[in-house]
Amino acid sequence: MNIKRIFSVVFLIFFASLFAAFSFAQTAPEAPDALVKRLATDITEAVKADKTLASGDIAKVASLVDTKIIPFVNFQRMTASSVGPAWRSATPEQQKRLQDEFKLLLVRTYAGAVKEIKDQTVVVKPLRAAPEDIAVIVRSEVRGKGEPIQLDYRVGKITDASGTAWKIYDMNILGVWLVETYRGQFAQEINTSGVDGLIKSLAEKNKNAKK
Repeated sequence: MNIKRIFSVVFLIFFASLFAAFSFAQTAPEAPDALVKRLATDITEAVKADKTLASGDIAKVASLVDTKIIPFVNFQRMTASSVGPAWRSATPEQQKRLQDEFKLLLVRTYAGAVKEIKDQTVVVKPLRAAPEDIAVIVRSEVRGKGEPIQLDYRVGKITDASGTAWKIYDMNILGVWLVETYRGQFAQEINTSGVDGLIKSLAEKNKNAKK
């Protein structure tokens, strides 16, 4: 399995690991390492049990992301960090377009990787964090055939009108952080044609992916 395919598989496990969170809502936020461990196990089982989802069906994956995943990912922070300094000068409408197109890009890029989820398991390592921390790194390994795959999460504590919860905003696969990777790609587009150029580029990629 090459690096690109490994990235796709573990990225889907990352997103899909949040699938069952609505069923386990609690007044006090669950520890981030416990959350990742429990949900990662739940989703691998869910994918194996759902033939439509396991087939990589775009509509099924998109529905999963919209209804079950996005509420438990700090997607605005993920998008803003990926866009970089240009995010602060973008208009609210541009920011919304960036989030929408970025989300669709991720869904379409990695939907096919669901097919690769078979006998993998996620082993979460002991969390090194202080009680007062509001941002931590949860380290884990994806184990299956071959060597274990490093998969780490950046998780931040969010407090708003609905309460306090931990939300994932970045991930590391084999030493490569997702946000950093996209930031480099997006910076080239922004330097060439600005924020509108990046939005147009993402929209075109998503349009072409439908064909």
